[in-house]
Amino acid sequence: MADTKSNTPTKSTANSEQGHSMDSMNKPAALTQDPHALREPKENNLEIAIGHEVRALRKKLGITIADLASATGISMGMLSKIENGVTSPSLTSLQALASALGVPLTDFFRRYEEPRNAVFVKSGEGIAIERRGTRAGHEYNLLGHIDNNTSGVVVEPYLLTLTEESSSFPAFQHEGMEFIYMLEGEVRYRHGDQLYYMQAGDSLFFDADARHGPEELLSFPIRYLSIICYPARS
Repeated sequence: MADTKSNTPTKSTANSEQGHSMDSMNKPAALTQDPHALREPKENNLEIAIGHEVRALRKKLGITIADLASATGISMGMLSKIENGVTSPSLTSLQALASALGVPLTDFFRRYEEPRNAVFVKSGEGIAIERRGTRAGHEYNLLGHIDNNTSGVVVEPYLLTLTEESSSFPAFQHEGMEFIYMLEGEVRYRHGDQLYYMQAGDSLFFDADARHGPEELLSFPIRYLSIICYPARS
């Protein structure tokens, strides 16, 4: 491989290469979720869990609150309160809803009873797996996976390692969003028709439906985190 110093862009070159940066983009709209907020006490979350299930089942059937009110004999106002988790429905109401929605009564408690899992991975103990880039000498270590989580989103966190024996592979394309964070080394990373010169501390967040991947491997070893998110399939 040619001398990496000659391949390393200057700051001005890198900026012209990359196109859009955080400095040139408009600030995102205010984010609505407070990452430091606490949920309500668990005893108050039962109503919220039931409401979520009622609404989800109703929408899955493609019926309105008025349709459900007619089928159950429960007023639209009461159904709205149930779906929003602001009232505790009686057993009689739950039985009527289960019958109208065609599900067992226990389905309404599924979200409340689901465990909230966490995965802890010690350094060096990620699971080595094979993906499309493996044949190019890219080492993938999966850092965690949680099935059946409550978010409706699948998240795959990987640690990727590339060495002198690895090849460039700018040919990934898949659904969802991806975030990469450089830990070590230097690379030119392609996303669509843009090239990004990346080194330790740099990050890239992108729509993974565009062709992407490391196009030029400039300085080894190369290590970066890749976090892929996509909707869970029902």
